[in-house]
Amino acid sequence: MSMLMRLCSGFKGRKVGTDRHGNLYFESRNVVPGFNHTRRWVVYAGKAEATNVPPEWHGWLHHATPRLDESRRYPWQLDHQPNMTGTALAYRPPGHDYKGGERPNTAGDYEAWTPGA
Repeated sequence: MSMLMRLCSGFKGRKVGTDRHGNLYFESRNVVPGFNHTRRWVVYAGKAEATNVPPEWHGWLHHATPRLDESRRYPWQLDHQPNMTGTALAYRPPGHDYKGGERPNTAGDYEAWTPGA
């Protein structure tokens, strides 16, 4: 983000924390009239991409959790991965043009449908 955004965030709100990606999280100093809660926002470390926000911070940003508890992790939880769609690291199934365009042969039980037959 721009230096101006970081500067304005420092004046308008208080810094709450930083995640493992380097994103900065802020909360307004005053309660928003009519909503009875503070405004919360993120200043992204790199490209402004919503999928770069880890789940625990996402819940805090949307007032789903009143406080942040990064230490509460379960053994079945995996590390958060940002959305890779549109990048070189995106998933491409077998037969995709970028993977050579060669699809494996179908099984012998496949029967093509022809209209009117």
